[in-house]
Amino acid sequence: MIPKIVRRGLPLLPLAALAGCNTVVMNPTGDIAKQQADLITVSVILMLLIIVPVMILTVLFAWRYRKNANAKYEPDWDHSTKLELIIWGAPLLIIIVLGLITWVSTHKLDPYRPLDRLDEHRPIPASTKPLEVQVVALDWKWLFIYPEQGIASVNQLVTPIDTPIRFKMTSSTVMNTFYIPTLAGMIYTMPGMQTELNAVLNKAGDYHGLSANFSGDGFSHMKFAYKGVSNEEFNTWVQEMKANPAVLDRADYLVLEKPTAKEAVRHYGQVEPALFNRILNRCVAEGSMCMNQQMHEDVKRNQMAAAIRQQSQGGKSQLAEALEMCVAPINTLMK
Repeated sequence: MIPKIVRRGLPLLPLAALAGCNTVVMNPTGDIAKQQADLITVSVILMLLIIVPVMILTVLFAWRYRKNANAKYEPDWDHSTKLELIIWGAPLLIIIVLGLITWVSTHKLDPYRPLDRLDEHRPIPASTKPLEVQVVALDWKWLFIYPEQGIASVNQLVTPIDTPIRFKMTSSTVMNTFYIPTLAGMIYTMPGMQTELNAVLNKAGDYHGLSANFSGDGFSHMKFAYKGVSNEEFNTWVQEMKANPAVLDRADYLVLEKPTAKEAVRHYGQVEPALFNRILNRCVAEGSMCMNQQMHEDVKRNQMAAAIRQQSQGGKSQLAEALEMCVAPINTLMK
């Protein structure tokens, strides 16, 4: 026979499974993630202002108007101005407040927007320069390139705390999602496109990042270690990385790009210059044309075709102007 106290506690047993849950999303160590967690909390509270009364009133009405109850019977009742004001007014006010919060937070937490503070109490010093990290989503691993330091790592990200970080991201094959729960929200990575994320970590520690978008067989293992360290420890780590003789050039990248799962952490002491731009423009292989160059050629062809059409209509000056633009530098045309 099961004791009464145990029987009463059985419905609460599933809650025990939550004891081992990682609540990093609601208790992060990065300022952007903290602001996002606050936004979630405020939104839930505002929605509960409607949900909780509705749930309570549902039970109350069922009890009050149950069969054999002594409730007042009013078959001709069909309207109450007070109830109408409450039923429509309260949700409308909540929607207005949520809309205002969404508008402000959408602009304030724009991942492309440079940071203006380290946390709620500290602005970013004027002389602070963001750390740039170039991220490439591979099948099924992550490549991190530090262009200013000239190093790279696979499945390991190390950044200093209280330092703005600017991530520039792309993908080698399919769409993916870069996600570090303690740092900031999810950002998509797409082949041939560059997305960005500006964030800052405020507490040293060992964390994790992952892919949050299904991308094939090795998706569940597409995770990486994330470590936040002090500036001194970061500089030491960079020097240790530079001592590594491994070099990540175009040939090595093409090998690394091949699909593999459960890839071990790998370090490179040197990285071929502009490798990320070649990955972004899909021209790592020898002899392949970069997308930005292809677009430049398309611009020239379109301008030439337009000029020829103008010439056929007597517009020789337009032809001369188009020819002059066709020989202009690529960077001038792409502005």
